[in-house]
Parts: sequence; C-alpha cells; structure tokens
Amino acid sequence: MKRGLQIVLGVISLIPLYFAVTGMLGGAEPVGGEAVPGAVDNQFRYLSGIYLLVTLSLWRVIRNVEGEGTTLALALFAMAIGGVGRVISLIMVGDAAPEQTLFTPLEIGAPLLLIWQRMVAKSGA
Repeated sequence: MKRGLQIVLGVISLIPLYFAVTGMLGGAEPVGGEAVPGAVDNQFRYLSGIYLLVTLSLWRVIRNVEGEGTTLALALFAMAIGGVGRVISLIMVGDAAPEQTLFTPLEIGAPLLLIWQRMVAKSGA
C-alpha cells in the first residue's frame, strides 16, 4: 500500500514539474501563441516557479509518506486550488491549450490522495 502511494505521488509530481520547466524557460508566449506583455510573461514565469515548489514538496514526501501528512496536504491542496483556477478560467475566458486542461480533474481531486496517505500512516503506526 505504501509503495503504491509512493509511485502514484512520483508520477503525479511530473505534472507540476512539466509546467514549472516549460513555464519558466518558455514563458507565456508559447502558450498563448502570440506576443504577450512583459508583465504577463513575468507573472507567468513567477507562477511557474511555484509549480517547482509543489514538485519539490511532493518529492520530499515520497520517502517518508506515512509521516509527511502536512507537507503532502499543502502540496495537494495547492494543486487542487490551481485546478479550480483553471475551471474559473475556462468558464470566464474560454478554452485553454489541451496540455493545460488535460489534468484538471486530477488536480482538483488530488486531495483525495490524503485518504490513502492516512491509511498508510495508520498501518505504519
């Protein structure tokens, strides 16, 4: 049960890692397909850096997943809140790039992994 959760978290960590790397290095223009104001690109790259923090938080949790409930909760809720932001954008602005919306259900549902983590923590106690 613990090993399965560790594998799932490792795979899930690739989502924010992808957006961190592509956002920080590529900026906002490749996503929008046109030139964007410097302030928009600056903010986009800054927020992409936060994706890296989520990735590192998930990686920190993997080894000792049964004892890292708080860190895991913060990382998973950060993903969920970001997913909610994507839904708000879809409603208010419209479609986004497919790679941006593909994992939205997973992002929103990420806190459900805390149930699994709690089960692992209980079995290890």
